[in-house]
Amino acid sequence: ITVAKEELAGKLAIVARGVSARTTVLVLGGIQLRAEEGQLHLAATDMEVSLRAAVDAQVADEGTVVVPGRLLLDIARSLPDNDVTIEHKPEEAVVVVTAGNANYRLHTYSAEDFPRLPEVNTDALYAIERDALVETVARVGRSASRDESRPVLTGILVRFEPGRIVMAATDSYRLAVKETPVEAALPDLEAIIPARALQELARIATGADEVQLGLQENHVVFGADGTWLTTRRIDGQFPNYRQLLPEQFEYELSLPREELLEVVRRVSLMAQRNSPLRLRFADGDLTVSAVTQDVGEARESLPAPFTGEPMEIGFNAEFLRDGLDSVDSETIKFKLISPLRPAVLEGEADDYVYLIMPIRLAG
Repeated sequence: ITVAKEELAGKLAIVARGVSARTTVLVLGGIQLRAEEGQLHLAATDMEVSLRAAVDAQVADEGTVVVPGRLLLDIARSLPDNDVTIEHKPEEAVVVVTAGNANYRLHTYSAEDFPRLPEVNTDALYAIERDALVETVARVGRSASRDESRPVLTGILVRFEPGRIVMAATDSYRLAVKETPVEAALPDLEAIIPARALQELARIATGADEVQLGLQENHVVFGADGTWLTTRRIDGQFPNYRQLLPEQFEYELSLPREELLEVVRRVSLMAQRNSPLRLRFADGDLTVSAVTQDVGEARESLPAPFTGEPMEIGFNAEFLRDGLDSVDSETIKFKLISPLRPAVLEGEADDYVYLIMPIRLAG
């Protein structure tokens, strides 16, 4: 086959994100190349997320082969700006890649060992506004867990309701919930989808106006800009997040979000080795501080509409930064109960909630 270098490198860069980092199953480290009817189809999977795309190609002979994925991407990026010729020599179990005077021979994996990917039924797709989907993922995705021992928490709960998308994610230390209005008619859906899959979707849908959605029994399919992402649904029961949100608070402060975020970022530099970030509320004042043994300490204050007995509460610095960064408004509502009860961050609208658990402070 012959294909344009820039198109090949561009699509490989997308599909290669689906290549597995696990070296125990070699074929999952490969990208499947399938040539047919004037196109080269590319596919990769780590058994959780699969990515597929196609480029126009001059096809001399149809066929399928699997080659080392990241290596092929590096080669494609480095080739001179010529058409690229890819020739499979099955008797030698190699693929020859040629562009200009550059020539590479890559050993192949068995195409029969490459997993069979779920089919995409293009007759049963729904269109969703790309901005609504991507924004919602961006606001909650960081709160999903990276601990594989509790698979349910590595996903994002996605629920479609009339006129809106609702997503929630939690790692048991924090919880983010976002509701986003949409104009499109949506199918009935409540599923736990791997956070990584939805974050990859945000990357591949950068230039699209809409995202195509297909529902299957155990999988969800997304399409954008000619790229298809398929991911499994996570089995299990997502925590009832509504029960986690306190109904009443002792304090509710309105603070300038950007100013508070900058203070937290600066002071967080001293919150090392799991040291907590300390927030001390007193009359008209909020002091943010951090102390790390044998490293040093930092402290900075800003005005705050607080009255009553002083209160000090500790948070994980990264989690607090993420919460402040995810609220999309000039003013943030900081809702507090006590030093050992969860706090809630909200914006001026009521479409986003970020709950964060405190850290017990020594002394």
